[in-house]
Amino acid sequence: LRLRPMLEASTARSLSKSNESITSLIMKIAAAALLLAASANAFTAPRVHNSRTATSLSVAQADLDGAQGMIDDILKTKNCGPVFVRLAWHDSGTHDCNIKEEWPASGGAIGSIRFDPEINHGANAGLAGAVKILEPVKEKYPEVSYADIFQMASARGIELAGGPKIDMKYGRVDATGPEMCSPEGNLPDAEAGPEGKFGGAGGTASTEDESAAGHLRKVFHRMGLDDEAIVALSGAHTFGRAYADRSGLGAEKTKFTDGSATKLADGSETTSYTPGGSPWVENWLVFDNSYFTTITDESTDEELLKLTSDKCLWEDEKFGPFAKKFAEKDAFFESYAKAHKALSELGSKFENVE
Repeated sequence: LRLRPMLEASTARSLSKSNESITSLIMKIAAAALLLAASANAFTAPRVHNSRTATSLSVAQADLDGAQGMIDDILKTKNCGPVFVRLAWHDSGTHDCNIKEEWPASGGAIGSIRFDPEINHGANAGLAGAVKILEPVKEKYPEVSYADIFQMASARGIELAGGPKIDMKYGRVDATGPEMCSPEGNLPDAEAGPEGKFGGAGGTASTEDESAAGHLRKVFHRMGLDDEAIVALSGAHTFGRAYADRSGLGAEKTKFTDGSATKLADGSETTSYTPGGSPWVENWLVFDNSYFTTITDESTDEELLKLTSDKCLWEDEKFGPFAKKFAEKDAFFESYAKAHKALSELGSKFENVE
């Protein structure tokens, strides 16, 4: 009689221990499965880099302000505004407004110029160095896109050199790989090729023309810009130099670019620049309208550039009135600021700025 309760108690204890063992085993199996899954994900899940992609929702204004501060410091130290303008323009200038496919098929200000093959296109010779100068900005503010950094560097370069303040918009989404690069051949030529024609059949549409004016229209009208914008943007040649080893134009150096002092926008002078190249105007680190008063002046120094694509602005019936109008600084600045803003937004996809 006493044995049965004892057996029942013993059986209950055995069952309890058995249940605990089963539960423990199940928990161990589940934990092992989770660990295995996590291990698998470590090899198969995409890595998330701390930079903006097409899936980002916004960029902080504080980051944009910080990036601008760094860019301003670079500009003041290196006097490299002109090459930043060229970098930004060659990124955005690939845009073809006739391509209606999903972004970024039409090209434009999408940061694709940082990738090979685009950075190695003939028209982009020398621009890899400009990208490298701006890399520390991207490293410190990874949420700011390359496309924004390139366009910001251009606009700030112009403003700090005495040019107009440009109403820039930020929040551009970056191209993410070389497959998003535009084809070579979308950018303008300053002089005719060996066969006497400007441009070529490459790019997204032919830009070939027997005249410089016709070629410029084929290039810029393809972007969606008009004749006034073409002339206004050409006025940016007041800022910077042409190099024979980049565009095939210009001298190795001139009296204005031999390392001697050159004027800055605040009236001071600097020798802090890399010697070489040929400028269009004497004070080539100042952004003003002197391009429009120099090209037609036959008494200007013979070392200053006057290319066919420059002179055609006065010779062409439709370009001419704008070229003459821009001999007045305020008129030039007003048109230039609008054209630069339009160029800087071509083909861009924008996110919110917080």
